[in-house]
Amino acid sequence: MAYDLITMGRIGVDLYPLQTGVPLPQVTSFGKFLGGSATNVAVAAARLGRATAVVTRTGDDPFGTYLHEELRRFGVDDRWVTPVQDLPTPVTFCEVFPPDDFPLYFYRRPKAPDLQIDAEDLDLDAIAAARVFWVTGTGLSEEPSRTATLTALAHRAKAGTTVFDLDWRPMFWSDPDEARPFYREALRHTTVAVGNLDEVEVATGVREPHAAARALLDAGVELAVVKQGPKGVLAVSRTGESAEVPPLPVDVLNGLGAGDAFGGALCHGLLAGHDLETIMRDANAAGAIVASRLECSSAMPTAEEIASAVAAGAVR
Repeated sequence: MAYDLITMGRIGVDLYPLQTGVPLPQVTSFGKFLGGSATNVAVAAARLGRATAVVTRTGDDPFGTYLHEELRRFGVDDRWVTPVQDLPTPVTFCEVFPPDDFPLYFYRRPKAPDLQIDAEDLDLDAIAAARVFWVTGTGLSEEPSRTATLTALAHRAKAGTTVFDLDWRPMFWSDPDEARPFYREALRHTTVAVGNLDEVEVATGVREPHAAARALLDAGVELAVVKQGPKGVLAVSRTGESAEVPPLPVDVLNGLGAGDAFGGALCHGLLAGHDLETIMRDANAAGAIVASRLECSSAMPTAEEIASAVAAGAVR
């Protein structure tokens, strides 16, 4: 079977406070959700009708079992989600202070199982055959995941659409200079790069959006997508097509997961062959919808919900 989308990267359990505006020491109840950026992107695309799978690893524990159950419930193939015997499934807590403060606390010690992906265990034929393959910057932060990620990218050799989510998480690296050589190598094998202003600066050394997009194109990609926060999103292709789309108005409840919804909708739009402005508009709407909800994975919107938000010009 050739998949519409295979993602590779983080997975874990998100524990989100059920009270907003309350610091963690005072929170009394939490909701439990499937999490992890690459995994959420696969869920988001599956919600839009795409055949998706994720390559990752969990602990051999009840939380790992829970993640398999959730992946199947969301229609994401879990055949390449394997256990690591001696490491616990990661847990992530957040605090929810709308509209723009959502601190994250990653519990990934002594090491996250999703960084134990080994190149020898990859189904490289399936990765090469997927219409879209998605990797993340976090996957480059430690071995053996780093070598596995670069091996998968090199084997794929830009077949179809290969997306590099720059996914800069400073807590996973000693400093940006350590990350840059690996980001440059990944970009050589990538057709689409996606990142916010901090992430494109790590990848290229440039922060101004248009200059950063040009730098990503110079690094080898065919399409550069630069998220500008309240200024919306900029997309520039090697062919000269460009789109700059403002954000969709929304009352933010929890901004976490909005970028993953954006990613799933981006993949869906690329697969559908939509024009660049339509892709960016719909991806923005998908992100805004998730930002209006508490959870991430289970909040991913349907195509009908995205179309309604675009038509309304806001998330109601």
